[in-house]
Amino acid sequence: MPDIARISRALLPRLTRRPRPRRRIRRSFLTVGFARRALALLLLAAAAVFAAQPATSAQEPRAPAVVTSRDLSAGHKLAAADVRVTQLPTSAIPAGALSSPKDAVGRVLSGAARSGEPVTDARLVGHAGSSTSAAPGTATVPIRLADPAVAALLQPGALVDVVTMAESAGESRTLASQATVVTVTADDNETRPDRAQLVLLQLPTATANRLAAVSLKQPVTVTLR
Repeated sequence: MPDIARISRALLPRLTRRPRPRRRIRRSFLTVGFARRALALLLLAAAAVFAAQPATSAQEPRAPAVVTSRDLSAGHKLAAADVRVTQLPTSAIPAGALSSPKDAVGRVLSGAARSGEPVTDARLVGHAGSSTSAAPGTATVPIRLADPAVAALLQPGALVDVVTMAESAGESRTLASQATVVTVTADDNETRPDRAQLVLLQLPTATANRLAAVSLKQPVTVTLR
């Protein structure tokens, strides 16, 4: 008869051996694969959303607008090379923006402008040397300063207060506040040494009229803001 005890000892390790976790490994592979597919679908959905945004923006109506071609300082007289026309979304075009370069060339900037900035009528003080380009409700008045040397300190677009001496008290009197310098005429001291430079100031119409009348009989000067 076979040795039962010996056979049992030989079979016991095989009977008690733990089975390999084949199903668990396969389930793990399935779980990882599903997670990867879900992540890929999420990334594709996000890419589709981002890709649709430029298309929506491109469909917005566009219109021509004049923008600056480079950084410009306050008081700069615009030349053809300083501006260009570009197509902008209508929602990005500010009120009063110019659409043709001819409306900008020869005008004077009232403040500094960055490259690519839309040019609006509110940023321009008028044609240099012209008294007929004032904004609605304003007028441009020419005055000669009591001290001609002060005119050399003025730049188009600068804001000044116009003052004179009070007739009785001997104190200063402010005739106009926050006047915008449109331009200063060329110095003609060589040909007319008795004539000071003209300073053109833009003011509300009533203030400009009063200043013009006073400057005919009293010396005036300006203070820079």
